Amino acid sequence: MSITANSQISNVLFSKNLESMTSNTNSSLQNLGAELVYTQDATGRYLSFYWQQDNVPKHEEVSSPIQVLNLQQVVNDSQDSEIFVPVEQVLYLQRLQQVLTNLEPDKCRCWFSYHQYLLEFELVISPIMPKRGSAATQVLVMGRLLQVGDDTSHENLGTEQTQELDVVLRSQQNQKLVHQITKNIRRTLDLEIIWQQTVDSLGSALAPEHCIICPCPADNSTVKVAAAYQQSTANSMLGVEIDIASEPVFTQALTTLEPVFSKKPIHPLFSKYQLLVVPTCYQEKANGLIAMTMVKTCYPPNNLEMELAKEVGEQLGTAIAHATLYKQLEDARQQAEEATRRKSEFLANVSHELRTPLNGMIGFLKLILEGMAEDPEEQMQFLLEAHKSSLHLLDIINDILDISRIEAGKMELKPQSVTLNELFSDVENFSRPQAETRNLSFQMHTPDTCDEIIMYGDYQRLKQVMLNLLGNALKFTHEGGITVSADVVKKKVVFQNQEFPGMVRVRVADTGIGVSLDKQDKLFQLFSQVDGSRTRQYGGTGLGLAISQKLIEAMGGEVNFYSLGEGLGSTVTFTVLLYQQPVLVLKPENES
Repeated sequence: MSITANSQISNVLFSKNLESMTSNTNSSLQNLGAELVYTQDATGRYLSFYWQQDNVPKHEEVSSPIQVLNLQQVVNDSQDSEIFVPVEQVLYLQRLQQVLTNLEPDKCRCWFSYHQYLLEFELVISPIMPKRGSAATQVLVMGRLLQVGDDTSHENLGTEQTQELDVVLRSQQNQKLVHQITKNIRRTLDLEIIWQQTVDSLGSALAPEHCIICPCPADNSTVKVAAAYQQSTANSMLGVEIDIASEPVFTQALTTLEPVFSKKPIHPLFSKYQLLVVPTCYQEKANGLIAMTMVKTCYPPNNLEMELAKEVGEQLGTAIAHATLYKQLEDARQQAEEATRRKSEFLANVSHELRTPLNGMIGFLKLILEGMAEDPEEQMQFLLEAHKSSLHLLDIINDILDISRIEAGKMELKPQSVTLNELFSDVENFSRPQAETRNLSFQMHTPDTCDEIIMYGDYQRLKQVMLNLLGNALKFTHEGGITVSADVVKKKVVFQNQEFPGMVRVRVADTGIGVSLDKQDKLFQLFSQVDGSRTRQYGGTGLGLAISQKLIEAMGGEVNFYSLGEGLGSTVTFTVLLYQQPVLVLKPENES
């Protein structure tokens, strides 16, 4: 391969016949002061052509006579119209189209062929601005000669030219893509829209087989595809869960926070493709992954493209972080508004609950003070009713105080050994009379054991929980009855660094009105009632289940509510730590 600059070949190309070329060139091109000037349309057809002869050195001796580049040969539409053409004409025309589309000048180095010779020029391609409202159709090209070579290097130079121009064009396209993605994701704070717009933009611009986005999980174990793009012949990956450990590229991207490319992925979903994984990150912390699959014949991304991929990841990571923060703030605002609404509703209801027993007390005492009791027996009856109302008022106030202490974290518990039979006996003495006065059956069942069942908890609080649950069962049951039962769950439990042999599960079942499935989530919310209207049929503060749940959880147990729907009764269960394991009496095999 021979390459020379301003050599004898130059003199042969541009010698005595140069005057002929100059005389046929538009004189306005000479005034631009460039060594090489020509104009072309979008198809690459020359409209005018000029070479500045002063810059071409003259030499007497030449190696061989070569036909001089002539204006008529370059411009005229003859069979020799392609006598002076770019080596890589397709890529050159793509560059022209890009200049005409963007209306921005482009500087490049380009090889042209002339017979058996190759000429390298440094060019500046500028659009000729059209009238307003019209599209640009012509370019002005100015340049200078850098090198002249023979056709022995034509194939190699063509390959180099292809790769160089291809890289430049791909880089410009990718930068435009980054700008478009950034512009799109800044228009919304909806995460799902951000994810889908990103994969759609990447898919339409880069045409991968698949393009997916996976939010980064807290434990970095598995990711789930939240948005997906695929070619028409490929299957969608939307909703697919991927084990991060099964694909090293995923792990490496999350660890390094850099784009990672693999020609041979391991995961079955990607094994027949090349895989590019780009982490999305914000403040040096990953919050998602972009993965693109490409067929094996595609060029691998170059360093510049990897940098652009990283920029996409950073832009998307920032958008995800902002959208996530906005969603969290929005959820917090809605929760605060809901809590405020529930508290306002609660205060409206509880004010009625407080006034009812208070008005009863005032009314009966006023009758006594005004001498309205006809005899000592009636006076005693008024006093008993006033006392009953006062106890009811005290229960309401205690509920309010309890929940206030729980909310403030000042609820004090005194855990100790508690005998199940003793607890059941106290609760039965209080609740059975109430059930009988309402013609309801009342049954209590304990496990068959040779030993006493001893639990670990605060006796008064456990009693309070059972009375709350039984109070609700009595209130909402009009016929049938209530059944209280307990069983032992043999499963070791660790609570507050202490090991216990199991749990005691207590059930309170009734045949009452039940709760519809769509309203059951309200039962354990503070200041919330299934029927929160001012004209609700049943009274109460709506704190019973919420207080019971928090007390049981503070003692290491849990509370659950079950109901198949309205009119189908309810069952509430709670668990208490087992202090020591009893000896259970096994039932015969023929017993159910």
